[in-house]
Amino acid sequence: MATGTDRKKTAMTSEELSSFCDQVALMLESGMTLREGIEMLAEDEEKENAQNHPYRDLLDIVEESGSLYEAMKAEEDKWPKYMLEMVGIGEETGRLEDIMVNLSAYYQREGRIRSAAVSAVTYPLVLGVMLVVIIGILLWRVLPVFRRVLESLGAGGNGAGSGLMQAGAVVGWVVLALIGLMVIAAVTILILLKTDKREQVLRWLKTVFRPAGKVSAKLSSARVAGILELMLSSGFPMENALEMAPAALTDQEAIGKVNLIRDHMQEGETFSEALAKSGLFADFHNRMLKVGAVSGHEPQVMAKIAEIYEEQVEDDLGRLISIIEPALVALLCVVIGAVLLSVMLPMAGVLSSM
Repeated sequence: MATGTDRKKTAMTSEELSSFCDQVALMLESGMTLREGIEMLAEDEEKENAQNHPYRDLLDIVEESGSLYEAMKAEEDKWPKYMLEMVGIGEETGRLEDIMVNLSAYYQREGRIRSAAVSAVTYPLVLGVMLVVIIGILLWRVLPVFRRVLESLGAGGNGAGSGLMQAGAVVGWVVLALIGLMVIAAVTILILLKTDKREQVLRWLKTVFRPAGKVSAKLSSARVAGILELMLSSGFPMENALEMAPAALTDQEAIGKVNLIRDHMQEGETFSEALAKSGLFADFHNRMLKVGAVSGHEPQVMAKIAEIYEEQVEDDLGRLISIIEPALVALLCVVIGAVLLSVMLPMAGVLSSM
């Protein structure tokens, strides 16, 4: 079975994957053959002068085999393993159209979550870099100019004035070093997350930065709920859905919880009982699923839970940004205030003595 880390190999974004699934579903619904549909996509791709040609590559193999799964399998570095497995099952069961519709919705949700996460990381990082540049210019260029002006006024050798200027410079350099270290640490973490050190870095982040652990847990819950909703609405039993869920997950802790649910169910427990013991969802959501299972609306409840967790993830990321931004701005105000005071107070002393 594919692992979650295989998803890193895909050369297409979540939005592109969602669009592709949606287009294939529309083609199948209209009665077009796969070959005709992929050929149309390939022609549009060539008109747009795209750098990559995934549809042209698909077309060559679809024309030979008549199988979308075989065509995607031949270019598996461009497609997520989870998507490949779902397409293969869809062709085997004759429900490819339904599965492509559900995959489109799934990757659309993934795209929203990814966009929110990228914004939460990018905005503070860009702000941090800007603060480093501003404070650096202030210390390297502006402060020396004021120092020369004070020296020309005869205040440069004054003990109090010199001490104030030195204190302002020290505060500036300390804050500059702190922000610089935070920026370097953030960039290093982002780089490591794209390597085989991903799991170790995530575990460290969850331990050191508790809000990151809470967001990660809710994100995993949203993804599991979305995957199970996709599988259940496509007609698969819960056992099969749980078996395939780890292929689309990147968080080993979430994969362990899904496997724990499977183990408990194999021991004869119901899904609701196993889910409650895993700690994957909150108790309130477990009760929602229990009612959904009794009423025969389990896929719909899963979709609702996935939506709830996605909204919570976006809200939590927004709150993190709302905390980080004022903190960085406050640091900038402290530095500017310290530098201005260190310059203005000696200057005021000189002017008052005239």
